[in-house]
Amino acid sequence: MSGPRIHVAADFPVGGDVVLPDGAARHVALVLRLREGASLTLFDGAGNEAAAVLVEAGRKRVVARIEHVETGRGESPLSVHLGQAISKGDRMDYAIQKAVELGVAVITPLYTEHGDVRLKGDREAKKLAHWQGVAASACEQCGRATIPPVHPPCSLQAWLAQRDEPLRLVLHPATQGVLQPELSPAAAALLIGPEGGLSEAEVAAAREAKFTPLSLGPRILRTETAPVVALSLLQYRFGDLA
Repeated sequence: MSGPRIHVAADFPVGGDVVLPDGAARHVALVLRLREGASLTLFDGAGNEAAAVLVEAGRKRVVARIEHVETGRGESPLSVHLGQAISKGDRMDYAIQKAVELGVAVITPLYTEHGDVRLKGDREAKKLAHWQGVAASACEQCGRATIPPVHPPCSLQAWLAQRDEPLRLVLHPATQGVLQPELSPAAAALLIGPEGGLSEAEVAAAREAKFTPLSLGPRILRTETAPVVALSLLQYRFGDLA
């Protein structure tokens, strides 16, 4: 596949035309300044990738003709569900972006005791749409054809109650916990707390839900740095970075 990668949630009929939605069309025509005849790669976010060529590239309408379709690559054999405490500003965007680049399968933003972000109503819906857009953009950059879903924010307690992954880890600096080399899980849950850390009660609740405390070394990492390090370790040990 050649050319820039563009997410388009559509069917890809070989030999047929796909009209790009407004956001993707503006990016192709006004930002990338591609013209008729240019090659590009489309992916549907559900695992399919298409080689395409532009047949129309106007200011108001962009159309790509599908030349070839194949199953996308870049998905890790390790399915990680990341429970990430919500942080302020662009720190949450960074955590989601890097988690997607590192092969995360699902992301759930979490409300925690020491977290200082609370979203309601339209604000929550807008933020969720924004985070899903961050995930889509990360897939465009890193070569994934499947966009990990970003679930609506929920409480830590509700998230813990839903977990059944064979490997469940909670980052906790006050522990000597390390990854056990004899494990070979196909799925894992990873819990990362807010800037102020998880409370003792929350760590206890995670333990009760069969989460194993994991330390990332002697230094305290920021909440947006922790998923980068933890996912890198998981992918190296159990996924596709070895």
